[in-house]
Amino acid sequence: MTTILVTGGTGTLGRQVVPRLRETGAKVRVLSRNAAHGDVVADLITGEGVAAAVDGADIVLHLAGGQKGDDVATRNLVAAAREAGVRHLVYISVIGVGRVPLAWLRMKEAAEQAVAESGVPWTTLRAAQFHDLVRKTLAGMTKSPIVPVPGGLRFEPVDARDVADRLVELALGEPAGLVPDLAGPKVYDMRDLITGHLRATGKRRLLLPVRIPGAAGKAYRSGGNLALAGADHGTRTWEEF
Repeated sequence: MTTILVTGGTGTLGRQVVPRLRETGAKVRVLSRNAAHGDVVADLITGEGVAAAVDGADIVLHLAGGQKGDDVATRNLVAAAREAGVRHLVYISVIGVGRVPLAWLRMKEAAEQAVAESGVPWTTLRAAQFHDLVRKTLAGMTKSPIVPVPGGLRFEPVDARDVADRLVELALGEPAGLVPDLAGPKVYDMRDLITGHLRATGKRRLLLPVRIPGAAGKAYRSGGNLALAGADHGTRTWEEF
């Protein structure tokens, strides 16, 4: 029986991935810092317990992520995977790595590099922002009576279920390196996302156009956060979500 270790198994994506993996008959272990949430306890940032968590795993799906420390966590996981003889390491990254100069994306790029240089057969999938994250972001923005609308900012949000389906397929397949991006089926201007959210929630807000400054703004306006040519696309639209 194939043993699969999943980091981030209790998050938005992990809650979709774990049951799909179990349906295949694989033995799935969820790594968490909290014993109440996972099957194995480890801290990816400090490295405590990671070697024991990875021991015996054939495949590792690295879904855990945050605003800080992803590169450190990934290096710790990679080292343990190499020592344990893991035969396939699968990493979920984000579209825009290497093209949008933000600290968070530079951190994700460092994590991708750690995976690619690990010596462990690997697959990395870059996905667009999940519908869930876009909704959370819009809910926060529209709390104020005046909502800033960044000009030229576009998104192609993807459903977490579509990403989960693709990750399971990749995990059970052969290591493939950096695979095509996965984005949603439609591209949306930020203004359209905001006005659609306001309609859905019955709110009225004053929209204030703003310009994203600097190199990051230029990258966003040029579509640096959008999927590259040849990308795969999910099926569930923002409206359906």
